[in-house]
This record gives sequence, C-alpha cells and structure tokens, in this order.
Amino acid sequence: MHIKEKGAATIGEIAARFGVSEMTVRRVLYKLGDAGLIIRTPGGAMVAPSGSMERTFLERSEKMAAAKDALGRVAAGLVCEGETVVLDSGTTTRYIARHVATRHNLVVVTASLAVLEELAGSAGIQVRLTGGLYRRTSHDLCGSSVEESLENICADRVFFGAAALSLHKGAMNYDREMPKAILRAGKQRVLVIDSSKVGTEAVYRFCPIDSCDLVITDRGVKAADLKKLRKLTKVIIAE
Repeated sequence: MHIKEKGAATIGEIAARFGVSEMTVRRVLYKLGDAGLIIRTPGGAMVAPSGSMERTFLERSEKMAAAKDALGRVAAGLVCEGETVVLDSGTTTRYIARHVATRHNLVVVTASLAVLEELAGSAGIQVRLTGGLYRRTSHDLCGSSVEESLENICADRVFFGAAALSLHKGAMNYDREMPKAILRAGKQRVLVIDSSKVGTEAVYRFCPIDSCDLVITDRGVKAADLKKLRKLTKVIIAE
C-alpha cells in the first residue's frame, strides 16, 4: 500500500500514483479508515499505529452504523446555509459531519478530530477546533479549554450524543468530562442517539430530557419508550 510505504500521503499523491480521481481516493480512504487500517488526515491519510485508540473509536463508531448514518443524514438536513453548528465528539456526530461535508457557507465548531477529518476537504465549511488536550480513546480534545471555548460560542444548533437515554434520568454518559457548556453553546440543542441506547442508563447524568429541544433516533426505538419520550420533548424518527 502506498500509504504504508511512505507512512503518510496526500489525496493528490495517491490519485496521481494510481491514475484515479481524487473522489475515488476519498471513497477508498473512507473504507480504510472505517476498517481502522489508516487514520484520515486533512487532505490525506497516515498509517494507523498498532494498538492505537482510533481502532477503539472506530469500533464504537461502527456499532449501529446503518442507524447512525440515517441519524446523521436527518440531523444534517436541519442545517441551513450560513449557520454555525457545534458537533460534539461522540461517534454519531461523525456521521452528521459526513452528511454536511458537501454544504457551503457553514461554520462547524468541534472538539472532535474525527469530525475534522470528515470535513477537512470541504472548501465550503470552516472548521473551528476548540483547544484542549488530545484524548486517544475518543480521538478528540478534552479538558477545561474545551469548556472555555464553548462558553464563547453562540451557534444556531448544537448536536450531541449520549451513551444512554434514561426516560427518568435523561441523557447519560460514561465520560465524566463531557462539557456541559455545549448545552449553552447553541440556540437549539439536538440529541442524536441510536435506538439501542434509549431506555438504558450509564454512570453520569448529563442533562434531563427536557433540556433537549429535539431528539433524533431511529425506527428501532420501542413504541412504549417513544410514547414516553414524546411527552417530554419533540422527537424525529430517522428512517
């Protein structure tokens, strides 16, 4: 593999080496990245270090992949030209980034390097990374700098995920460092969560359900849970 031989390569180099279009190269890099064989970088890719965190992140990202892709498409459909949006660093928001990648005149604020990788080749999108320390297990930035960066943002929409959505305790996580400033960073707060997590609990409570202006989930959600959820907030089902 060209990338393995050189350690890293740009999309243009790979396209020239094999005589294919850059779009073809991007599609191949998506597949290799999803398989954990490479790490996509702005404008190219590099070899994934053995035992690196990206494999763990990608394994989580690929769980319920079809549902997350549908969620990402529906969430992206809410975004309008000229908006500023915040994407958190969960695995589902990676799919939102993938579906907005062809848009123009957008500003995306994120602590997620996975989101950055998805949008690196998008000329019409300005990506603003928060500060923070690199966290290998989640392929993102963390710490007080993330919180401080988000406190200064007034976005149109905030999209965030959760490890669980308890109908009694609200959105929950295993990550104690999930920045709560994200809830204050946008005019609309959108929880994007696959159905396997609805009706479950995690360790840390992040926010009550009524703090979410909208919940997007998939058609796998149980009818009883959906009925209860719709009494608390607006819900969109991704088909």
